[in-house]
Amino acid sequence: MLPFLLEPLSYPFMVRGMAAAVIVGIVCALIGSYIVLRGMAFFGDALAHAILPGVAIGYLVSGSASASLFWWGLVTAILTALGIGAISKGAQLKEDTAIGIVFAGMFALGIALISTMRSYTVDLVHFLFGNVLGVTPGSLLLTAIFGGLVVLIIVAFYKEFLVISFDPVLAETLRLPTEALHYLLLILIAVTIVVSLQTVGVALMLAMLVTPAATAYLLTRRLPAMMAVAALIGAVSGVVGLYLSYYISIASGAAIVLVCTGIFLVVALFAPPRGWVWRLRTAG
Repeated sequence: MLPFLLEPLSYPFMVRGMAAAVIVGIVCALIGSYIVLRGMAFFGDALAHAILPGVAIGYLVSGSASASLFWWGLVTAILTALGIGAISKGAQLKEDTAIGIVFAGMFALGIALISTMRSYTVDLVHFLFGNVLGVTPGSLLLTAIFGGLVVLIIVAFYKEFLVISFDPVLAETLRLPTEALHYLLLILIAVTIVVSLQTVGVALMLAMLVTPAATAYLLTRRLPAMMAVAALIGAVSGVVGLYLSYYISIASGAAIVLVCTGIFLVVALFAPPRGWVWRLRTAG
């Protein structure tokens, strides 16, 4: 068993990949807990796809340099998140309508920019489907810094985010800056998506944001416990997924998401008291 576990770790790229996968799993799970509780899954999915123009511009400017793609993607994600909030409020539209408009427009712009390139296929496919085994020391450092920043902000504003997520009326009564906190949460989601981009890619991003948190929701009753369990599931999914990727030669991002989904299915079936099988037994 020990050689089985240690063999992949003899390669530096696997060690970097596992470190990135653990960081991404934890950060996505923490911010994903708020996404699940507030019903913002569509926003997360839309924002993941809406950063495509930034990635494309970064590629046009500097080729496949990961740092440039990261910064362009980050700027695009933050501007898109703020734009969705501004359109929703300024045009007096429901947020899901604003999300749909911005998502479609930004994704179309990204496709248009990509279509002007001649040699984008290999490099940008990695950002659509993830390339955690291609994480460089510089990319890992950026992931750690911004992932740590997201975690610190979540800890610092934990009580405020808790109140606006569960009781917006109480938040108004307490005179909390609900609008500013909402925009801050949108920015944190944007940063998390960009941090996770190289690990699972645009196409699989939503799974890491939603699935660990949804699994933890079925197992826990309080937000701190939900966030802790979700972070554990996200980290374990990253490590186990990379081992699967190494030994059975499948795409690393897909392997991570499949492990995460498998854990969710087991919990959804058997977890007391919300699991489907458990409820059937109780009803019987």
